[in-house]
Amino acid sequence: MKTVKLPMAVAAAVCLSAGSVLAQEADHSAMDHSAMGHEAPPEPIAAEHDHSKMDHSAMGHEAPPEPVAAEHDHSKMDHSAMGHGLSEPRTPFPAITEADRAAAFPALSTGHAHHAQWFSKVLFDELEAWNAEDGTGVLWGAQAWLGSDLNRVWLRSGGERVGGVTEAADVELLYGRSVSPWWDVVAGVRHDFRPGDGRDYLAFGVIGMAPYKFELDATAYVGGSGQSALRLEAEYESLLGPRWVLQPKLEAAFYGKSEPESGIGAGLNTLEAGLRLRYELRRRFAPYVGVVWERAYGDAARMRRAEGEDVSGTRVVAGVRVWF
Repeated sequence: MKTVKLPMAVAAAVCLSAGSVLAQEADHSAMDHSAMGHEAPPEPIAAEHDHSKMDHSAMGHEAPPEPVAAEHDHSKMDHSAMGHGLSEPRTPFPAITEADRAAAFPALSTGHAHHAQWFSKVLFDELEAWNAEDGTGVLWGAQAWLGSDLNRVWLRSGGERVGGVTEAADVELLYGRSVSPWWDVVAGVRHDFRPGDGRDYLAFGVIGMAPYKFELDATAYVGGSGQSALRLEAEYESLLGPRWVLQPKLEAAFYGKSEPESGIGAGLNTLEAGLRLRYELRRRFAPYVGVVWERAYGDAARMRRAEGEDVSGTRVVAGVRVWF
């Protein structure tokens, strides 16, 4: 049999015509649609339903809420039940009593442990110079101690030179006993090299620091010829930065009687206030600059006027603070 090859367009037309004929001749009434997984179509939805005969309660629909009235009478509402009241809390905090404060801040009556080991320290708190009218002025203030934290031997010295002449100089040797974590009681002797020809005193006083406040040194002296004296020193260190420290200081000297040959006046003899700013290159070595104001009072002021000297004066100083 000879095969006839038709063009591609003619073959496509023949296939479409055959499919149409088969579709028209298929009898779907004889087919078992249940075996094909097709269920019966749902009943058509009626255009209108009679809702009056339906049980809406079984459908879970509750009655709609009552419409909100346009205006409410808030005067008849119980606001306390809504939590809007300003009533006291269910468990109010009790008032603080003196017994509560005493329990929170008990007195620190326990003593600190004392070490038998000995320690030592040497401090040049002031070693400074300034430009005076009679030449260069130099001032020193130093102290050293040796002992434990309970018993110590103190050595203190201070003085002033102007133009190569020593105007004041003294040295003290004291025994100190700790009476609290912050305070020591001291007693010993003092010798003045200047002014005058020198004089010896018995000394007793206190050295310490008010916690987190200022350092205080108060020493009373009793000397020959019925002379007595009192020296007060107070200073405070304020930390301005990791290395910058500002130190205000106040010194006052009192004497029991006047001594014109030594330039000493009865009562308040001199008052000195200083303000020094130091930079700690190391904790043990710190250069500083400052300003110092000093004034004489009473008989000491009259003696200075009689000799043509100034009663008060201000000077700018530069120095170094060293300890080891």
